[in-house]
Formats: sequence, structure tokens, C-alpha cells
Amino acid sequence: MIRWRRIEQFFKYNLIRFLEKWLGKSEIHLSQFKSNGIKRILIVRQHDQLGDFLLSTPVFRALRSKFPNAFIAVVARNYTASLALHNQYINKVIPFYEHGRDWNLKRIFGFIKQLTDKYDLAVVLNTVSHSLTSDLIARFSGASYILGSEHLPFHGALRNFFYNMNAPYLPGINHQSERNLDIVRYIGADTNDLSEHITLLTSEKEWALNFLKTKGWDETKKIISVHPGAGKKGNRWPVENFAAAVNRLSKENNAQLLLTWGPGEENLGKQLEEFISGSFISVTHPEIRKVAALLSCSSLFLCNDTGVMHLAAAAGVPLVVVFGPTNPEEWKPIGEQFVAVRGINHECYEIKPNKVIKIAQKLLL
Repeated sequence: MIRWRRIEQFFKYNLIRFLEKWLGKSEIHLSQFKSNGIKRILIVRQHDQLGDFLLSTPVFRALRSKFPNAFIAVVARNYTASLALHNQYINKVIPFYEHGRDWNLKRIFGFIKQLTDKYDLAVVLNTVSHSLTSDLIARFSGASYILGSEHLPFHGALRNFFYNMNAPYLPGINHQSERNLDIVRYIGADTNDLSEHITLLTSEKEWALNFLKTKGWDETKKIISVHPGAGKKGNRWPVENFAAAVNRLSKENNAQLLLTWGPGEENLGKQLEEFISGSFISVTHPEIRKVAALLSCSSLFLCNDTGVMHLAAAAGVPLVVVFGPTNPEEWKPIGEQFVAVRGINHECYEIKPNKVIKIAQKLLL
């Protein structure tokens, strides 16, 4: 196993050296960047998860403010691409399929055609990880300027050589939305609005209301939504704690409960249902925009530190989030209506339901 790892590292190291030699771009000084010539922009955010993508949406806002008349396209993995649809700051969404089985000749040629559509500027948003695929997408776009962070150069490389503009990476703890914005701030694009964003259509909101009515929602009652799952088990607050919190909140606020969970979390969902004392509506992972529309009907959302937290925040739903190992200063949605509770020693199970209830009551007023 150790020998194979060394062989793998050897090939990766030499691949990077080869790519640097043949595809590397010479770095240019910021003074050489001509912003008045930027007519078409490509944003590359194809390799990250749901939360990472939504935390990058302030960049869309910043670039639109800086280049109000530019054509702006976003490359996003197919899982998150729909979240950028109908966004007022974006002209086109280009999906990138993460599995080879999802590609066919039509999609391949369509992707290449859209990628090589005479972009002036390509922006790669790499904050917590660095994707070779993202860099290659930006490089083969043919953009005159390729901008990314100087952070996380590949092993064996002196700098991020696919970029001819490397934005400085500021040390210390900083929110991920700020990290994304730091990349485009290098060329003078910025925004004071750091909120995550998804544009829901009126028809999508109407679908959500009709769905809830067919499931027995009493329109005179508020909706409190709860999501007990998280991809990382260390990020999960015990299901019985969620139940204790929402049972009391629903009783004291005459509210109805909406329970959600993700793929592979069916057992968590069933456990939560068993602990609920009043009426509830369960939703089992529909299409992601429908989840956002359903959550937008809520007065409050309780969840763990996971991707759906950002989906609710982007839909404008007040929320209480249980944090454990992850630092909320870097990952909690920005805004006073989004409150993080973190356990002692960064352990979720140490948080008592009463603490969550007290915060939630204030948000429900």
C-alpha cells in the first residue's frame, strides 16, 4: 500500500511538472489587467458541494456590480447547477457531470462549445480545496485572463500556474464567502451583501404551498422545519434532542412540523418521526429546488452543519444550526437571522435542547 502511494505521488508530481511546462501561463501584473475590455466572464465552481457553491454566490453579485453589461456564465457540477438557474446576476449555467456515465457525445460537444465561447475572463473559485479539473476548464476556455487564489498550489509547483492572475490569500480565520470574494476583489469586484442566494420562481413557491396543503398543512399554523441529518456523523446532533426541541416549539407556538432528510438518512428520519408527539409532514429528498421551495414556507429551520443549512439560508429562512467540529465563523450563513450553537469541546451531543429552544423562540417572535 505504501509503495503504491509512492508510485501514485510520483506520477502526480511529474504530471504537474508536465502541465506546468506545456499549459502554464505567464503571470501578469495587476496593472496589465484591462477591466474595460471584459465583455464575457466564465466562473468555474464545478467541484464543490452544495454549501460551498451557495457560499460563492456573493461572487456573482460582485462581478455583476463590477461588470454590469458583461455576459456571465457559471460552470457548476450537475448537482448544484440548478441552484444558479434564474439568478439575476448570471446569464448562463453550464453543468459539469461528475460521473463519466452521465456524459454522452451530445453533452461533451455541447460542453466544449459553451466552454470555448470567447471568454475574456475566467475565475476559478478554489478556497478549501484545489481541483485540477477546474483549472483545466478555465485554461481551455481560452480566456485572456485567468484569475484564481494563490492558495493551495499543486505539489511540485511553485505557484498556481494555470492562472496568470493569482489573488493573495489572507492568513487567519475568515468566512468562506469572504474567501471567495477575496479572489475577485483582486480585480476590484466587491459587494457589501454577503448573503447566499437562490432565485425561486413564483410557480415553485406555489407548488410548495399546494404540496403542503395536500399533506394536511393547516394554513393557520406556522411551519417549523427540521433536518436531523449531516454527511459527517460528527456533525449530527442526537435525534432525540431535535425531537425534544421541536416538540416544545411546535406546542408553544401553535406550529406544524416539516421533517426532511437526505438520501441514505432514512433511518434518522424514521427515528425522528417516532419521537415527534404532534402532527407532522415528512418530505423525503425531492429535487433540490423543490426542497428550497418547501423550506421557504417555513418560519424556522433547525438543522446540523450540513449543505441544506445553506439552502435554507439562501431561501431566506431563519435558522438555528448545531455546530460541532466545524468553525461557524467560517461556515455559518451570514446574517443575524441565522444563529449557530456550538458545543463545548466542539461536540454536538453536549448541546442541550433548552439552549436551542431559547434561541429559536426569539427567531419565531
